[in-house]
Amino acid sequence: MSIFEKIGKSMGVPSKEMDVEEYMNAAEISDVDVMHEPADHYIKPIALQQQTDVELIKKELSSHNIVLLNISEMAKRPNTLKGIIDELKVYSDRQGGDIARIDEDKVLITPAKIKIIKTKKPAQKK
Repeated sequence: MSIFEKIGKSMGVPSKEMDVEEYMNAAEISDVDVMHEPADHYIKPIALQQQTDVELIKKELSSHNIVLLNISEMAKRPNTLKGIIDELKVYSDRQGGDIARIDEDKVLITPAKIKIIKTKKPAQKK
């Protein structure tokens, strides 16, 4: 039995008559996680591709979601990337959250009351 048949059965629709498009448009389908129960908060992966993505990031943080930000595309424009990261740091600080670079292409941004433990790498011997 497919997942759509299970959904249809739980909604009282016989499987032969079920048409997913009748119940959900494409935008709704992309936001539905049929494999897991809803959660209070999420970790949201976001690819930073343009300045307008900042508002989406702020929205996710204000919804108390953690953002795993992929900066690889924006790294091609270092001055723009620095400005955006500075803006997100100020926003995160004001909200009581945190921000840290976790590798070359990823930045972790947390909402209020969630802090990131940051450790300094030991100096390498020459």
